Amino acid sequence: MQKLTLNQSLQQRLSPQQIQFIKLLQIPTFELAARIEEELEVNPALEEGTDFEVREKDEYDDDYDDYGDEDFGEYNDRDLDIESYLNDDYSGYKMQGDGNGDDEDKEMPIGMISTLNDHLISQLGFLKLEENQEIIGKQLIGSIESDGYMRRPLQAVVNDLAFTQGVYTTSEEVEAVLKQIQTFDPAGIAARDLQECLLLQLDRKDLSDPIVQFAIKIIEDSFEEFSKKHYDKIQKRLNIDDETIKQTIKLITKLNPKPGSAEEDGGIIQYLMPDYILTNNNGKLELSLNSKNAPELKISHSFHEMLDTYDKGDKNNKQIKETVTFIKQKLDSAKWFIDAIKQRQNTLLRTMKAILDYQYDFFLTGDETKLKPMILKDIATQIEMDISTVSRVASSKSIQTEFGLYPLKYFFSEGISTDSGEDVSSREVKNILKELIDNESKKNPLSDDKLEKFLNERGYNIARRTVAKYREQLNIPVARLRKQL
Repeated sequence: MQKLTLNQSLQQRLSPQQIQFIKLLQIPTFELAARIEEELEVNPALEEGTDFEVREKDEYDDDYDDYGDEDFGEYNDRDLDIESYLNDDYSGYKMQGDGNGDDEDKEMPIGMISTLNDHLISQLGFLKLEENQEIIGKQLIGSIESDGYMRRPLQAVVNDLAFTQGVYTTSEEVEAVLKQIQTFDPAGIAARDLQECLLLQLDRKDLSDPIVQFAIKIIEDSFEEFSKKHYDKIQKRLNIDDETIKQTIKLITKLNPKPGSAEEDGGIIQYLMPDYILTNNNGKLELSLNSKNAPELKISHSFHEMLDTYDKGDKNNKQIKETVTFIKQKLDSAKWFIDAIKQRQNTLLRTMKAILDYQYDFFLTGDETKLKPMILKDIATQIEMDISTVSRVASSKSIQTEFGLYPLKYFFSEGISTDSGEDVSSREVKNILKELIDNESKKNPLSDDKLEKFLNERGYNIARRTVAKYREQLNIPVARLRKQL
């Protein structure tokens, strides 16, 4: 026999408005303009500018009730005073670049360059291929990845040509065209793996040079030993002296392992745009938001006039009722968006101000040793916000200082204890670790155990596994792979 039970539970759910605000908070400054433009397109009640004369709320809000609460749903639950959106005093927010100068509205030109794909297609035209071969060539070029490698199996390319373009070919014919593409610039392009990429570049060297000949032999016959830096085994196998192996390895390591990196991905030079500007005015740090974070938005005056017009009509008319509902929804949506933009400004400033206070010595001097250990919880506690909010701000924002442009996440780091009992930033330890590795003997690189010993001698209480973790975060290989002749 089935039983019917009734249980009560309390669940926390984000409203659509809260979700939209979270997304708005997370996007960086250079994306904000596109998001605002999108909102302006979908909501006719929202306009750019601030020169709108605000009417008294009572002139129209009371009339909404004549249509019944059921007609407006959630919108009546969040009726907001338009005047509060347009007359809030935000003069305390300093916006870098505020003013009416002619340069304010000028757009920064975006430099355009040829893409890797365009560069290869232009070279394909010089081969004077038959029609089918040219189609194969374009298909292959389209399959080359941004780093310059052709990793797609040739049989898959054969299948693509048959299904998408009705061209029936074989793997051998595709490989023949691929070999011709591999002669294009940059050298090493369209290689199927690193070994082939290096050989393609060596083939363009002076093949009469003994060093080039040895280099080709190493890549062809001893590639695994080379990748593991077992140079002594290679030297013994080739029966060459120390100077020859040194010159040969030097030649190979100068080759480009990512030939596609010579071309800029995407074909557009992207400019970094800081979210904050920090200036030092005679020893006093002044923080400001990038002016693009403070767009001028207003409620459409024409929408209020429409509301006045329909308000004088028959309130029992279904069409008029639906029109008023639509107008009110758009007005509420516009009000919310303006408020969300202002709330975004407030959250950005509060978060950065707390970071500035916490890392004041660094921002004043630019000395990385002045950075204090700081985690998201430290800032969240100080500004009385959730850690997730601070995380969203820190993950995608940056600040322009007189020492350079820094992402906000740069200032967050763990703490390491010293012999004196003081906590120092893990970034300071990483800098010392990098300094030790930079100054080590390349013939006998320091192992993680020796690095741990040196750090402990300097007063940093750090374990070998932590040394290994920091080394990996710095993209530094193990000692064996750092060895040079």
